Amino acid sequence: MRAVLTWRDKAEHCINDIAFKPDGTQLILAAGNRLLVYDTSDGTLLQPLKGHKDTVYCVAYAKDGKRFASGSADKSVIIWTSKLEGILKLFAQFSLLSKDLSCFQTLSVMPSLHLHLIFLGLHKTVRGWEDCLRPRVQNRPGQHSEHNDSIQCVSYNPVTHQLASCSSSDFGLWSPEQKSISKNKSSSKIICCSWTNDGQYLALGMFNGIISIRNKNGEEKVKIERPGGSLSPIWSICWNPSSRWESFWMNRDNNDAEDVIVNRGFQEIPSLESAVYSSQGSEAEEEEPEEEDDNLEEHNDILAVADWGQKLSFYQLSGKQIGKDRVLNFDPCCISYFTKGEYILLGGSDKQVSLFTKDGVRLGTVGEQYSWVWTCRVKPDSNYVVVGCQDGTISFYQLIFSTVHGLYKDRYAYRDSMTDVIVQHLITEQKVRIKCKELVKKIAIYRNRLAIQLPEKILIYELYSEDSSDMHYRVKERIVKKFECNLLVVCANHIILCQEKRLQCLSFSGVKEREWQMESLIRYIKVIGGPPGREGLLVGLKNGQILKIFVDNLFAIVLLKQATAVRCLDMSASRKKLAVVDENDTCLVYDIDTKELLFQVKSLRRTRDITGGICMNLAFSMALKTVFFLSLAEILQSAPMYQYLDRKMFKEAYQIACLGVTDTDWRELAMEALEGLDFETSKKAFIRVQDLRYLELISSIEERKKRGETNNDLFLADVFSYEGKFHEAAKLYKRSGQENLALEMYTDLRMFEYAKVIHPIPGPSSGLEPTGVPTCKVADPTSAPALRPLLILWLIDIARKLDKAEREPLLLCATYLKKLDSPGYAAETYLKMGDLKSLVQLHVETQRWDEAFALGEKHPEFKDDIYVPYAQWLAENDRFEEAQQAFHKAGRQREAVQVLEQLTDNAVAESRFNDAAYYYWMLSMQCLDIAQDPAQKDVMLGKFHHFQRLAELYHGYHAIHRHTEDPFSVHGPETLFNISRFLLHSLPKDTPSGISKVKILFTLAKQSKALGAYRLARHAYDKLRGLCIPARFQKSIELGTLTIRAKPFHDSEELVPLCYRCSTNNPLLNNLGNVCINCRQPFVFSASSYDVLHLVEFCLEEGITDEEAISLIDLEAPRPKREDRQQETINNSSQILQLVETKDSMGDEDPFTAKLSFEQGGSEFVPVVVSRLVLRSMSRRDIIIKRWPPPLRWQYFRSLLPDASITMCPSCFQVGGHSSSSRVLLSATFPLPRCPSGRPGPWEEEHIHSSKLGKRLGCPRLYLHSMCI
Repeated sequence: MRAVLTWRDKAEHCINDIAFKPDGTQLILAAGNRLLVYDTSDGTLLQPLKGHKDTVYCVAYAKDGKRFASGSADKSVIIWTSKLEGILKLFAQFSLLSKDLSCFQTLSVMPSLHLHLIFLGLHKTVRGWEDCLRPRVQNRPGQHSEHNDSIQCVSYNPVTHQLASCSSSDFGLWSPEQKSISKNKSSSKIICCSWTNDGQYLALGMFNGIISIRNKNGEEKVKIERPGGSLSPIWSICWNPSSRWESFWMNRDNNDAEDVIVNRGFQEIPSLESAVYSSQGSEAEEEEPEEEDDNLEEHNDILAVADWGQKLSFYQLSGKQIGKDRVLNFDPCCISYFTKGEYILLGGSDKQVSLFTKDGVRLGTVGEQYSWVWTCRVKPDSNYVVVGCQDGTISFYQLIFSTVHGLYKDRYAYRDSMTDVIVQHLITEQKVRIKCKELVKKIAIYRNRLAIQLPEKILIYELYSEDSSDMHYRVKERIVKKFECNLLVVCANHIILCQEKRLQCLSFSGVKEREWQMESLIRYIKVIGGPPGREGLLVGLKNGQILKIFVDNLFAIVLLKQATAVRCLDMSASRKKLAVVDENDTCLVYDIDTKELLFQVKSLRRTRDITGGICMNLAFSMALKTVFFLSLAEILQSAPMYQYLDRKMFKEAYQIACLGVTDTDWRELAMEALEGLDFETSKKAFIRVQDLRYLELISSIEERKKRGETNNDLFLADVFSYEGKFHEAAKLYKRSGQENLALEMYTDLRMFEYAKVIHPIPGPSSGLEPTGVPTCKVADPTSAPALRPLLILWLIDIARKLDKAEREPLLLCATYLKKLDSPGYAAETYLKMGDLKSLVQLHVETQRWDEAFALGEKHPEFKDDIYVPYAQWLAENDRFEEAQQAFHKAGRQREAVQVLEQLTDNAVAESRFNDAAYYYWMLSMQCLDIAQDPAQKDVMLGKFHHFQRLAELYHGYHAIHRHTEDPFSVHGPETLFNISRFLLHSLPKDTPSGISKVKILFTLAKQSKALGAYRLARHAYDKLRGLCIPARFQKSIELGTLTIRAKPFHDSEELVPLCYRCSTNNPLLNNLGNVCINCRQPFVFSASSYDVLHLVEFCLEEGITDEEAISLIDLEAPRPKREDRQQETINNSSQILQLVETKDSMGDEDPFTAKLSFEQGGSEFVPVVVSRLVLRSMSRRDIIIKRWPPPLRWQYFRSLLPDASITMCPSCFQVGGHSSSSRVLLSATFPLPRCPSGRPGPWEEEHIHSSKLGKRLGCPRLYLHSMCI
């Protein structure tokens, strides 16, 4: 790692904080009482920002790049836009003024915020105005948006962009959507803060050595106390921004110096675009910026903490410490992660910025300064670092990470994460990680030896065995000395160090054995083999000289000298040729004996020796240049292409094939890709070989896929059939359920013996056997699926030619057509015969119900033959409700009622009370339909009213049951309160099956207590004492019974129901039930919220029919208008406007209102009876009519609050108001319907029509169905 100073500047004041714009183009510095904005590319000061009155301590940029914030010792925070304009200032604390002060008491002009005026007025508010007199910020009394002390740190939430600002005594959370700051007190001075990557938690570092982790609302979740307490203030904290480094924490506390981990496919091998350095071929460090990693960044809750106990520590979000503390030996003032979390920057009292690994291992110094380093930051998504010092110095560095790696034959070793070494076997692709836990400076690999240079030592590893595929390394020797060198190579028994112009040979014990001094700088070293202890080395110098050195010989042999510096070199296997790559990337090949230049090639990137030639990479193609003929010959890439084909990597194989393969290889690639269903790659390969036949096949398959076909077995079967693999194709056809395609294929190929295997052919033939099949005879026409289309056409042709009097042949044709699954032609034949009964039976057997119903409408005598099988089919398919309707339509009343009764019992037993309510409603309507028979009228009407009552009870109890069983309820407290009261007043002495009085009373008690009906709640708890209470309710009821005694013994007046007829307030607990205690008028409840609706039922006088009543109401005679006059009086002190009614307008009274009067004190209910005169005075908009079918009379209701909207379902006649709570309830109960308008069958056109009528009346279908019982 090397740091290069890019630019430097000097400010007048101490640099307290630094923030980068997220795109990295600008740098914001807090210096003195100003903000300095720099261009990061060249260090140009773009603009100083003024707005604070005292020293600016902190600055933070929002992750979206739209705004940044600064905090100052003047106790204020300013929000700035990316255009460097201040948009909001959170002020210091203010005091409220008394009423006798003048309007404008204080005025403040912010010079850098475009003259925003701040004034405090009589209304005890602070307002900010722009120069265009637009209010900017407003703080109301009790909503102070200020801090009481100087701002120490600010931080933006990376997700919600919520701003956290911290001072000595508290911290605040503010977002643009809020009108005020949410403030929270702190037990100590807050020095630093940092948000987690997902923005869910905020970590606060305090002066007393405590780290407090809080959620977005400011609530403390975790508290971490550092050793040392107030003697170790938490000066800087930061969350790791990446999670791809989780594996490094493993084995971190191991006392061994090295860890070795073997893993297959551990990590992708780095790109070999740069030079390869090894003990076989090692060169001076080629430094270049580290390539960006494309690994996905994820949330990683690891907190790095730097305190003035001179320790660096790491914590998880739960507060658990990771590993041990790292001793720093200086007071850290700032800590900052790189963008991907792989490195950490630390600066402080040591007057320098140091680079650490993500686990706290020191790697080196970024830059030394002349004063304390107060802040340092990393430029987003780059290796640039900025440093701010106490003396005002700003330094901008670029970090350059060198590539450290080595290669020997099929083993490649490289540095990972600066402290680990990964060795990869290039053939087996097996990898091993060696964890050194220190900075890896150099790597060398040779045969079974691996040398790793660390800052204070060199480690020599060896393989456990001589196996060429063995990847288990162990430590052989340690040389505990500090070496400074440019190159490092390892031999069997020696270490070779390169120090500028000098080579040193050391034994594995660290003893220097030999030394060679060169004329120029050494650029490259390569071990070319030899006996252990006598290996030979090739050395390339900067002056172009090339030497050969033996480890056991003190004298170097000069092979040749060229004009340009050596960058890389290698020797052929015969030791006769020498290939050199110079600094111009030119490959020069020499004859070692004659020193003659054989040839040279421009723009060579890599070399590797082979006998008689050199293999090189030229413009992404591979070529071989022979030494003797000086010509280029293509090297085919068939071998790597087939390796990709073996792994089914067709796209990669195609890319390799484009470098050069034979036509046979192209065809093999095309066929493999086609069988692998990679049609795109296969099409490209077939285009190369110009095979139009397969291109047509691929085109047809692509068209079928566009039409929605997804059966890959069918596609593959077509491919096999094209390839001539007929048996494999037949197996795939059969597996896909397409035996007819296999049979058709074998029939076309005249392979009848295999066709018999697919579909065996029975014995002797019948009289209607089709001719023209030469090698087999078909006894049953249905036994040959491939011949079915021909047989069907042949049979219908015969049937059309026969006379309708020839019934027997026609019947035989119809029978075969039915067997051949051709019901249309069979129906045509039956119609020609005039056999309607067989036609009906055909429609029923083939389940063509629409045709059957149409036939039944024309011929009612077949009604039972259609609807009874239809009902049985519906029941078999679990469509019992429609089956009941079908039985009813067929006149099978007993079966229809049995189905409904069974459905109802099952629904109650399974606690599906909504379904039970629906089925009871259907039973009631069934009874009402039967009641049209005079003989059964009285009995059926009694059952009708009974089932209607049960439907209402179960519908209401459904909400109670769900409230007590589910963890959440869609019903509000008022709705549950109304439902429980309704059920309590409606339940008969014999409680219906499935309904629990305990749940009703428990819900009533709970909701009554919550709404203030304490007297009713006490009554409910007293009733519960006499019932058998389940164990799960026992504790809640006992606790409620005790706590209700502390409440007053009365009910809230807001809950008392009102009678809209006599205007009497009824008690919540009514002994008479759901009727008024005064006038005995029954209450009308909303089917959704169970509120008492403002409806009063009235009856017609004797002799008035329903049709006449409707006609009288529709007349709607106009009412006399009130004539109001205005009288205006003006005097010296006032002006009066008075409305005066005339005598003609007096006494205008609604006739229906007069009918509401009754004799008080009577115990009998007196209904409201209206005459023709009253009907004529009514408005159609105020009347709701339930149009019951006969023998019931219609029900009439008058709305006493015309302005309040009420909607009625035209199918089940349930009514409901349009309150917001009703809409919530209705949407929650959808889609379970309560009336047939939600479940139309093929015969229910009247229900659909009534649903459309409901829409015209302003009742949406969703609203209607959810409201219906």
